[in-house]
Amino acid sequence: MKSLMKLFASLLLFVFSSLLFGDIDVVECSNQNLRFSGRNKLFVFGDSYADTGNTKTTDKGAWEFPYGITYPGKPSGRFSDGHISTDFLAQLLRIKLPVTYAKKDDVDKTRLRYGMSFAYGGTGVFDTYANYPNMAAQINLFEQLLGNVYSPSDLSSSVALVSVAGNDYLYFLSTRSPAAILSFITQVVNQIEVNLRRIHSLGIKKIAVPSLQPLGYIPHFAKGSPLIKAAVNFLVGHHNNLLHEVVAKLNNESNHSAFTIIDYNNAFLAVINNKGEIPGNKSLLQQKKIVNQGVLLIGPEHNILVFKTPSIECFQIDVNEFKNSTLCDDPRSAFFWDGLHPTQEGWKSVYTVLRKNITAALT
Repeated sequence: MKSLMKLFASLLLFVFSSLLFGDIDVVECSNQNLRFSGRNKLFVFGDSYADTGNTKTTDKGAWEFPYGITYPGKPSGRFSDGHISTDFLAQLLRIKLPVTYAKKDDVDKTRLRYGMSFAYGGTGVFDTYANYPNMAAQINLFEQLLGNVYSPSDLSSSVALVSVAGNDYLYFLSTRSPAAILSFITQVVNQIEVNLRRIHSLGIKKIAVPSLQPLGYIPHFAKGSPLIKAAVNFLVGHHNNLLHEVVAKLNNESNHSAFTIIDYNNAFLAVINNKGEIPGNKSLLQQKKIVNQGVLLIGPEHNILVFKTPSIECFQIDVNEFKNSTLCDDPRSAFFWDGLHPTQEGWKSVYTVLRKNITAALT
């Protein structure tokens, strides 16, 4: 058994050694016919899957062309060609996009009424290689604003997005023995529980934490062997099982559904596997038409792109010579923008699948 665990851990070390820090950008999504959610502030914690521009403009990556090429037409600090998860969640809840913490002193104060994003690309629950606040430190920044910027009444109708996309596991496997990965996953999820409790105790009434996305399907891993993919998916499954247990426990203790999981794992798989649905949901698909290089599936309420090559990224980065990186003809035809992050169209498809579940859970 020990030898099998060592083999599994070694595979994970090999896989994660190529994983890059940072996260992604999302696209615009129509909010027509959506009822008002009753929530008027969005507070965001986490990593690049949620960061809309907190990292320094001098940093490479999200502040370099062609990031932001779809929206807003130039780099904006999002790790994608356009909008990301934070944008789409705000649109679903009919909340204006919250200002980033880094720009809070540079905007009209009326912008603060919609909440704030404390997410920094490349960060984790614990410290990583990224020289930015980890999640506990991000919550500290939020707490410092209570009493002068935000009052208890401001938080009574608020929502928090808590993004954990896997940077902790990359950092752990590159600096410590991979044999202890399973116990570390437990440590990460335990700290997520501490963070969720703390955010709730500070006054935020509804808290959404995404499940870990299917890392075995992202371009960096999808190109590897089936054994590597299986090892990565096992890690993801273990994390998500523990996360579900934590959220169930927190809701039982509070006697109401203050905490909810946004099911990125199954939503990503639904789009990647061209199903347009997640288990337990009625199919959204009725008819098809060709759009660019993908297939647009039209349901009674949704438009979902089915991507022909979902695990091939649009922007293929040459890590040795950035200027030699290649860009696809149309980012709308790709689910993944780079080796880790979805395109705007990819995020749009994910949130289309999740729309009803999110609005039901967070209203």
